[in-house]
Amino acid sequence: MKINKEGYIIIGISGLLCLGIWALIYFLLNPSTAMLWVTGALLVVLWIFITAFFREPRRVQIHDESLVFSPCDGRVVVTEVVYEDEYIKEEMLQVSIFMSVTNVHVNWMPVAGIVEYFKHHHGRFLVAWHPKSSKENERTTTVVRLKDERKILIRQIAGFVARRIVNYMKPGNVAEQNKSMGFIKFGSRVDIFLPKDSELYVEIGDPVIGSQTPIARLKRK
Repeated sequence: MKINKEGYIIIGISGLLCLGIWALIYFLLNPSTAMLWVTGALLVVLWIFITAFFREPRRVQIHDESLVFSPCDGRVVVTEVVYEDEYIKEEMLQVSIFMSVTNVHVNWMPVAGIVEYFKHHHGRFLVAWHPKSSKENERTTTVVRLKDERKILIRQIAGFVARRIVNYMKPGNVAEQNKSMGFIKFGSRVDIFLPKDSELYVEIGDPVIGSQTPIARLKRK
C-alpha cells in the first residue's frame, strides 16, 4: 500500500512536530524514563494515524460502462430523487456517501466519459452529514458526459474537519472509470447524481468501497 502524494508534506511536518514535542518534554520537564517512553509511544501512534489517513490501497480496476461504482470508501447516507439545480437542471437520483476519518480518502471516478464541467465552490464547513452541506459547504462539482450523452455529476464536499479538497479533473479531460480523481483531507462526503431511472444497488447505511462497490446500474437508452 502506498501513500498518496497529497500527504507527503503533512506527514513530514507532523513527524517533525511530534519529534519536537518529545524533545521539549525531554529537555524541559526532566521526565521519568517511564513517562518518556509513554509520551514517545503516544506521539508515534499519532503520527502513524496521520500517515495512515493518506494511504492509497492498490485495487483492481474494474470497467463496466453500465455500472456506476462508488467514488469513495464510506457509508451511504442519502438515496433520493432531487432536482439538480447547478448544471444538469433536472431531477436526478442522488446517492451520498459519508467518509469518516478512518476511511481511505482517495476519490475515484465512478464512470467513464469526458469531463464537461468543473467548478470549485467556496463555502462553510458544516458536518458532512448535515442536509445543507451539499449546497453550503466548501465543495467541488465535476460533470462527466457519457458516450450516450447522458451526464453524471460528482460533488466532493468538505466537512467539519476536512479543510481541503483536491480534484485532478479539468474540462476536456478523459475520465477513466475507477481511476483516482482526487482526495479530501480529514473526513468528508461525496454526492453523486445519476439519471433518475438508474437501478439503485445500495440502501442508506450500506458500507461501500471506492472503485469496487457498484452503487447503481444505468438503464440502456
